Amino acid sequence: MQFTSEQRLDDGVLEREFTLGEIPGTLRTPGSAPAPLVLMAHNNGLPRAEPRLVARARYTAARGYAVATIDAAGCGDRPRSTADEQARADLRRAMQAGEPVDEIFESFIGPLVENAVPEWQTTLDALLELPEIGGPVGYSGGWTALGIRLAVVEPRIAAASFFAGGYVPRAQREEARQVTIPLLFLLQWDDEGNPRQLALDLFDAFGSKEKTLHANPGGHTGTPWFELEDGCRFMDRHLKW
Repeated sequence: MQFTSEQRLDDGVLEREFTLGEIPGTLRTPGSAPAPLVLMAHNNGLPRAEPRLVARARYTAARGYAVATIDAAGCGDRPRSTADEQARADLRRAMQAGEPVDEIFESFIGPLVENAVPEWQTTLDALLELPEIGGPVGYSGGWTALGIRLAVVEPRIAAASFFAGGYVPRAQREEARQVTIPLLFLLQWDDEGNPRQLALDLFDAFGSKEKTLHANPGGHTGTPWFELEDGCRFMDRHLKW
């Protein structure tokens, strides 16, 4: 892991850009150390510098967490494969024509998850070697499909906060039954692109004994800010011993 830049924010959080092979990322750490780690994942081609993602990460770091984000393949400035570009074009065409899109999502999102998991595990290995990071690991992000897969294969993740705002492939819907860590599940009740019943069915499928559903009215990007505070309290219960 090579750090390429750093800045100290007004709230004392240290923000550093890093590269790990071909993986670009950002690590934010609080003034106190060592701090428990929260992995914040995103997809849909968004860069990790997207303002909403940055605000979430900085807030969480200021609450006493080391927060890491990386750009998965096809996100931010990382190149997209020809297959990815074709899938996105097919998706746009089908949506404009009012055609079913589940099978396109299935063929597109599934490989993205499979490719992203080893990159996150490599990043996690490197992060946990840093002296400023210690204790349990949490997952927080809008990429629920990736979070489910990581929760199943990565025993170092102790708790997770998912956002029911993206397509979850059939494989991860089945894997949800194997997820047993504490969960906080956020649902926008009027999310225009994500059927509510699918999100409720997914929540029901999780195998966790401790799982909480927070539902708020509004569309995809309308999650109330207080949910970020509640999410930090959830992490406090499970990552700060």
